[in-house]
Amino acid sequence: MKLLRELLRWFKMMSREEALKLVKERVSRSSLYRHMLATEAIMRELARKLGENEEIWGLTGLLHDIDFEETESQPEKHGLLAEEVLKGKVPEEVVRAIKAHNFERTGVKPVSKLEKALIACDAVTGLVIACALVMPSKKLCDVKLKTLRKKFKEKSFAPGSNREKIRFCEEIGVPLNEFLELSLEALKKIAGELGG
Repeated sequence: MKLLRELLRWFKMMSREEALKLVKERVSRSSLYRHMLATEAIMRELARKLGENEEIWGLTGLLHDIDFEETESQPEKHGLLAEEVLKGKVPEEVVRAIKAHNFERTGVKPVSKLEKALIACDAVTGLVIACALVMPSKKLCDVKLKTLRKKFKEKSFAPGSNREKIRFCEEIGVPLNEFLELSLEALKKIAGELGG
């Protein structure tokens, strides 16, 4: 029965190439596109660490802001429009996680590991990138974990990176310092795609 559920799940899942194509069609801002790639990278790394399905977690990260530009003036619809766009193309757990990452407005409370992971990964990308941008070289490769930990504690640094949301990592069993290290290493691996 478990194998049958897994097979049905895969039939409803677009490939990463299809997902990238959809993202490129619907996202015009390069900064948003890079944020989505960054979230995907951290989600994949976290899935590996936790023994979760890397493809599902990666797609969730890549697609989580697919409707952001269209819903920017109506934030209560962010995640809900994504459901319309993605329905039947990805497993329901992906859609639910995308709606739950905007739980304050959608009312979809995060309960699963996937949902809580997406919230943490979405929030941490800005902090890691901001740390790179204050380096003299502006390169991710020059960011040290010590710097990232220090900047996490400075509430005025990258204030858009919600520290409470980053701490959702602890709700899925990953201590904050481990999560920060994992996030930094994940983004260093795709630094070329992120422009630094």
